[in-house]
Amino acid sequence: MIPYVPFSKGPYRLQMGLAGLDLSDWIQIDGHYEAELDEKFRLLTTNHAAVFGALPGSETMGAEVLALLVDHLPRHFRERFTVEGDDEVMVERESGRRHDLRDPALHPLDRAARLVQEDLCLMAAPAGDEAYRLVAASVCFPSRWRLASKLGQPLAGIHGPVPFYGDKLAAPMDRFFALLKADRPVWRTNWSLHDDPALFQPTAHGDRPLVPPLDAGDAGGRMFLRSERQTLRRLPVTGAILFTIRTYQCPLSDVAAEPENAALLADALAGMPPEILSYKGLTGHRDTIVAYLRARAAV
Repeated sequence: MIPYVPFSKGPYRLQMGLAGLDLSDWIQIDGHYEAELDEKFRLLTTNHAAVFGALPGSETMGAEVLALLVDHLPRHFRERFTVEGDDEVMVERESGRRHDLRDPALHPLDRAARLVQEDLCLMAAPAGDEAYRLVAASVCFPSRWRLASKLGQPLAGIHGPVPFYGDKLAAPMDRFFALLKADRPVWRTNWSLHDDPALFQPTAHGDRPLVPPLDAGDAGGRMFLRSERQTLRRLPVTGAILFTIRTYQCPLSDVAAEPENAALLADALAGMPPEILSYKGLTGHRDTIVAYLRARAAV
């Protein structure tokens, strides 16, 4: 499956790119569900501190997220989920996995994130007009960032490494978070190219040379398009904002198999500012990837 392809015609622009979200399409489940849930459980068992964190006081917000999922999943994926008792146990029909929804040993957001492929992040403003901060998160599939360095940070701190964020997006993002309504959820996508297909990538690789060097003949098999479908919705009871991240990826050759997508991605890379190329770790091999994509687009 080719991931969401958020690159489009025209010059590269740094923008929020938000669209209204139909809540019936809030959570997405595909054929990778079992494998990705297995990977989540592995990481949560062997490296819990790296993939889950929560500040004191976030439990009520997490419980609201869990309740929303317990309501949503059996209604929209009834062939996959059922609830037993008085919302006590969620059962995955295919695998037989049982989730104790009232397990006091787990933060409610930790339990919620074990039900879906999405990573889940909770943002909340401590009081009044203070900046929204990351107060709890389960992020098993980070795209080159570490949860521990983001927990407790405001939006500006979370996005500090992003080129142009302070000048172009900080004010609009702060305003958007302050004004988001519970009945107006939104979604957006982003994308990157990685030379590593692992879903858990907490370390920024930077602009390093690839070994052996990338060439236009092997770019399709060595590079991977990774895209994130992100949703934001205000929780109606606690007022916190839930940010979900659904990660998709495929070999670059899958994208290049469709000439129109190959051309769009080539144009997006060719017009990308140097600062963004460096941030995405693409400076050294952008031209090689563009050459590969142009050749595929011309087929």
